[in-house]
Amino acid sequence: MVVNTSALIIVIGYLVGMLIVGWVVGKLRIKGAEDYMLAGRRMGVFMVAFSLSANNIGGGCTTGLAQKAFGSWGMSAMWYVLAASIAMIPLAYFAPKIRKTMAVTIPEVVGRRFGRFSSGFTAILNILALFCLTSSQVVASGNVVATLTGMNVKVCMIIAGIVIILYTTFGGMIADQISDLVQFLIILCGLAITTPIVLKALGGWGAISSRLPAGQTSFTKIGWAYIIGYIFNYFCTFLSGPEMVSRFETAKDEKTAKTASYVSAILMAAMAAFPTLLGLAALAVKDQLPNLTANGSNAMMAVTQAFAPTIVTGIVSAAIISATMSSADSNLLCMSTMIINDLYKPYCNKGLDGMKEVRITRLCNVLCCAVAMVVAFANIPITTMNTFAFGIRCAGPFAAYGLGLVVAKATKNSGLISIITGTAGFILWQVLSARGVAITRYLMPVVFGCLVSVVTFYLVNSIEWSRGVKPAPSAYED
Repeated sequence: MVVNTSALIIVIGYLVGMLIVGWVVGKLRIKGAEDYMLAGRRMGVFMVAFSLSANNIGGGCTTGLAQKAFGSWGMSAMWYVLAASIAMIPLAYFAPKIRKTMAVTIPEVVGRRFGRFSSGFTAILNILALFCLTSSQVVASGNVVATLTGMNVKVCMIIAGIVIILYTTFGGMIADQISDLVQFLIILCGLAITTPIVLKALGGWGAISSRLPAGQTSFTKIGWAYIIGYIFNYFCTFLSGPEMVSRFETAKDEKTAKTASYVSAILMAAMAAFPTLLGLAALAVKDQLPNLTANGSNAMMAVTQAFAPTIVTGIVSAAIISATMSSADSNLLCMSTMIINDLYKPYCNKGLDGMKEVRITRLCNVLCCAVAMVVAFANIPITTMNTFAFGIRCAGPFAAYGLGLVVAKATKNSGLISIITGTAGFILWQVLSARGVAITRYLMPVVFGCLVSVVTFYLVNSIEWSRGVKPAPSAYED
C-alpha cells in the first residue's frame, strides 16, 4: 500500500496539536474537580454550541453518512444529520432546566428525585453504553490511521487510544471543549473545501446526477415515517445522553445553555450536505474507484483520493479522525466522571474532592480507555455497539431524567419503575427488530423504550397521586 505522506503529516500535526492543548490546559486551568469535569461552569454560547455539535457529528455523520448516500438512501441521507439538527430545537426547552440543576451527571439528578437505587442503576446503564461507544470510536480512529499508513489496524487502534487517553486525561472538560471547537471547524471547513473541488473535477452536479440510478436524488426517498422516526430518536438520545447533558452543565448560565442549543442546530444543519454529495459522487463514478469497498464504507475517502489534490485528501483525513475523536474524548470523560461521581464517591469515599478527585478521575480515564481498547479488538461491528449503547443508556432513564426535571409532583416509584420498564421495552423491541418482526419496522427500539418509560412514568404517578403519595424531592436541590 502507498502511504499518503501529505495526508499523514496533516493528521499527525492534528494529533500532536490536540495533545499540546490537553497538556497546556491541564497545567494552567485545572484547579479542582469542577474545572476538570465541567470546565468550571463558565463556557459561553459558542464553546457550548460547537462542543454539542462536535459530539453529534461523529464518524457516523461523516463517513457513515456518505455510505448511506452511496447506498439505498441517496440524497435523503441528509436527513440522518438534519433530523439531529431539528431535535436540538425542542431540546432548547430542557437546556436551561438541565443547567439549573447544578449537577455533574444524569444519575446524580435521578438520585436526588428517585433514590440511590435509581441513581446506581442509571449510572451502570450509562457506563456500559459509554464503554461501547468509546470502543467504537477507537475502532473508527484506528481505521483512519491504518488507511493512511498501511500499518496493522490493531496497532493503529492502540495509537489512537493512547492519544485519546492523553489529551482527555491531561485537560478534562476544558480541553475537551477546546478540542471540540477545533475539531468541528476542521470537519466543517474541510468538507466545505473538499466537496466543491470533487464535484468540479467530475463535471459538476449535473454530470453527476445524470449518472445516478433513478430515485437517488430524491430528498425524501427513505419516506416520512423514517424521517420523523429519526427526529424522535435523536431527541430521546440527546435528552438523556450524558455527553449532551454535561455540555449544558458547563454553560455559564441558563440562557447560555438555551441559546447554545439553537446555535448547535444551525451548525449541524450546515454539515448535512457535504458527506451526502461526496457519497453520491462516489456512486456516480464507482467504476473509476479501484479501492472502493462494495458497500461504500470508504466512499468519501475513495472519491476524494481519486479526484482531489493530495493536500485536500489530508484535510478530509483530519476531518474524519476529528469526527471520531470528538466523540471518543467526550465518551471517555463522561464515563470516568460517572464512575467517580455516582459510584465511587457515594459507596466508597464520600469525602473525595479537590485535586485528589481529579487525580482519581484521570486514573479512571486511563483504565476505562484501556478496557475499551480491549473491547475494540473483539471486532464487534461499530453499528452493533452504537445501536446497543444508545438504546441501553437512554430508553430507561429517559422519563426519570427528562420528565423528572419538569414534573414537580412526580413520586419516587414513578421514576424507579419507569427506568426498569423502559430498559426492558428497549431490549424487547431490539430482539423483535433483529428477528424481522414487521411491527418494529417504523419504530426504533430506543424510541419504543422511551415511550414505555414515559407511559409507565405517568401511569404510576396517576395511581400514586390518587392515593395521596407525596412527591419525590426536587431535582434542583442537592
